[in-house]
Amino acid sequence: MKASYKVLKTEGAAKRAEFTTNRGTVQTPLFMNVGTVGAIKGAVGAEDLESIGCQIELSNTYHLHVRTGDEHIKSLGGLHKFMGWNGPILTDSGGFQVFSLASLRKIKEEGVEFRSHIDGHKIFMGPEESIRIQSNLGSTIAMAFDECAPAKADKEYVKPSVERTTRWLERCKNEMERLSELPDTINPNQLLFGINQGAVYDDIRIDHAKRISEMDLDGYAIGGLAVGETHEEMYHVIEEVTPYLPKDKPTYLMGVGTPENILESVDRGVDFFDCVYPSRNGRHGHLYTHSGKININNAKYASDMGPVEEGCGCPACRRYSRAYIRHLHKSGEMLGLRLCVLHNLYFYNHMMQEIRDALDEGRFKAYKTSMIESMRAGEE
Repeated sequence: MKASYKVLKTEGAAKRAEFTTNRGTVQTPLFMNVGTVGAIKGAVGAEDLESIGCQIELSNTYHLHVRTGDEHIKSLGGLHKFMGWNGPILTDSGGFQVFSLASLRKIKEEGVEFRSHIDGHKIFMGPEESIRIQSNLGSTIAMAFDECAPAKADKEYVKPSVERTTRWLERCKNEMERLSELPDTINPNQLLFGINQGAVYDDIRIDHAKRISEMDLDGYAIGGLAVGETHEEMYHVIEEVTPYLPKDKPTYLMGVGTPENILESVDRGVDFFDCVYPSRNGRHGHLYTHSGKININNAKYASDMGPVEEGCGCPACRRYSRAYIRHLHKSGEMLGLRLCVLHNLYFYNHMMQEIRDALDEGRFKAYKTSMIESMRAGEE
């Protein structure tokens, strides 16, 4: 089956929609929980994702390719079976690793040569290789292979980079169509999202959005943000780009971000998000609440027998106190990391539910303003 995307409500540019895949229907706006190698860092498993309201899990093509291996995962039945998760999975293409491994790479028309961050062995990845790896994993949604140029790169570099990304997208689409016809393909209904690039240059971004929109893909991402530009520059790019992306397909802002980033981006037409912030911050004891982010390591919580946040339904808040979670963190106990990660992921997923409810009820603008003011006021 092909995906279907139905907009249920709008408020300004903000969209409330549902997206149906062969792994079920998800409600947007949504936050994808990042499990880079098939698990959320912090001892969080598939059953936990179900309990905290995760709709889509996100794993990474490059990391699964270099450690364990996509062909081995295919032989075991694919990533869903491997990690015990039945909901949709989105796999990132590995393109961001091309950006982050800048000192180890060589980019050319065919693809990218770089060295593994684990053992230094040479790897070549181009559009076909990325799509084949994602096909082996059997993810619900595959991302096109692209180059994520630095946000402040010279325009003379960005323009040919984006043109090459467009050619790579065409090759990704062709390879996915070829693979879908093979008898041993795990998910012949795998979906393909294209990625808009162009750094902070409006004209390049808009032209690229127009070009990739003509390819009739299953969804469209805005990439190359949160990589060095200011929040204001990021919001400006989103405002410029979203009018030129298809209204009948999901819009995904890659790698963003803070709760405020998400609220501002929903207001500008984005409905898919992912970021490592909630899990990474949780592992360091930084916890999100509706009254701002707190640091559970602070001494003032040593005797605080209340939950991280009153009224929160996460596994940590339902049973444990701030004092106990702080004790676990200070003692280096894994349970402390796990509870904090679960709380933060629950907070993000529940915030997305609040956003959807506000859109359903025509009060998103008021919710956004109230939420941002409340979080800023209580930030530690």
